[in-house]
Parts: sequence; structure tokens; C-alpha cells
Amino acid sequence: MFFPFILAAISLLLSVFYKPSEFNTDALSEQTVSPSRVLLLTAHPDDECFFFAPTILALRRSSSSPEIFSLCLSSGNADGLGERRKGELARSLDILGVEKDNRWIIEHPQLQDNMTQHWDAEIIAEVLRPFVIEHHITSVLTFDTKGISLHPNHFSLPLGASYLIKSLSSSSHTFVPRLFSLVTVPVLPKYAGLPSAMLTRLGVVSQAFLALEPTVDSLPVFISGIPDYLTTVRAILAHDSQMVWFRYLYMTFSRYMWVNEWVEFKTQKGVGQDPLDATVTDY
Repeated sequence: MFFPFILAAISLLLSVFYKPSEFNTDALSEQTVSPSRVLLLTAHPDDECFFFAPTILALRRSSSSPEIFSLCLSSGNADGLGERRKGELARSLDILGVEKDNRWIIEHPQLQDNMTQHWDAEIIAEVLRPFVIEHHITSVLTFDTKGISLHPNHFSLPLGASYLIKSLSSSSHTFVPRLFSLVTVPVLPKYAGLPSAMLTRLGVVSQAFLALEPTVDSLPVFISGIPDYLTTVRAILAHDSQMVWFRYLYMTFSRYMWVNEWVEFKTQKGVGQDPLDATVTDY
């Protein structure tokens, strides 16, 4: 008796979640430069798919066609698997659609994968500087100061990127990129997965239904559909050295498999910093 209603409910849910949804996403792109050039700044191989996949996949299909770059500041060598993880990162970025010429991984003695180490903002800034300048980056996307998982390498990144932007703002550079950070949500919605994504989607749909225009304070929001979710799963599985049991729980329950919300990281002018050396590898 209830089977038709159950089937209808399932069909409705699938139809709602099949297509992606976005709100105010043009805020991440610099409107005065075409195409805009967006740099994803991460700490370790697998950050790109565990946390940022909804944004990468949405930007790839954006009508503004931004050029996407990836810079990973370590090989994730905490367990001696750095070389293997470089290959895993390459396969993951292939799946997510980041061009081979637009992605790099850093080997720097003071930027090593470490659960207890805070990375120095000046070092991050100097490593980041040539990529931002040479490739005319218009927006830098990275973690916020809580780092999603409270990993100190993660929440060091916005401080380093902010340091660079302060330096560029106080120098002769005519163009300074904008900095955006991925919003860390509380634990309950973080691991509420689909229900959390559903509530966020309802909010976006209601704004569209009411014909509300984004304001300068509106958060850019990317919500994956089912095909995007499956692409993210494929990218995660490319990191086979990291696939322990709790990673499967993460893929099942994490909000970041479905939703990315961004806020602009505002900076003020500051002084420059001394140059430091780093080795860069293309992947």
C-alpha cells in the first residue's frame, strides 16, 4: 500500500540531489579579468578531494570558465609515503579535471606533513609568491583558520596566503589576488552528510525562488549533485595508501563531500618578508 509513496519519495530525493546547485559563485572569480585564474592551495595530497571537490567540479562547468590551478605544499611524507602520494595526487587531479600544466607539489624542509607543526606564514608566503605572480592568479582558495579538521598544517595556509597578499598590497604590484577560505562548520553538521546538504540546498533553492540577489556578504555556496559525489569518491579512491576504514565513513557522512561554503579572507596592508628556498615538482 505504501510502496508507491515510498518509491515516489525516493524518486523525488534522487531528482533533487542529481543536479548540482550553486549560489553567488561568481564571487570567487575576479570579474575584471577574463578568464579568471583560481589557485587551490592545499597542505597534503588528498586535501583536494576530501574537502574541495564540490568547488573544483563546479568551477570546471562554470559559464565564466575560470582557469584552475593546484598548489600542494607537501608530499604528505609523514609515514614515508611521499613519493607514492605524489602519484596518487596526480591521479586524483586527473579525475577532478585539473590540467597537468596547472598543478604543482612542493618539497620544503620546513613545510613537512606533521600533525603538531604550525607552518611559518612567511615561508608559505614566499613559496606561494612566484606561482601567484607568474600565473596572474586572481583568487586563492584554501582552508580557514580552523582548518576543517583542526590540522595545524591546514590552518597555517590562510595565514601564509594572507601574509603574501599584505606584502603584494604594500608593494608596486598593480593586481592583488583575493583570498577565500573554506568555512569550517560545527561537528554535527560536518558529519550529517546528506541531511546537511539537503538543508543547504533548500536554502539555496528558497533564495532562487524568492528571486533574492546575492549581496556582498552572501557566502558563495557549491552543492554537488550525485554525479559530482561519485566523481569525488573516485578521486578519493585514487589515494589508495590512505584508504583505512574511517575514510569510508568520511565518504559516507561528511558534509564536505557535498557542500562547500566560502568566505573572503580580508587582509590589511603589511610589510614584506625575506626570500626562502623551496623545491617545486610538477604533477
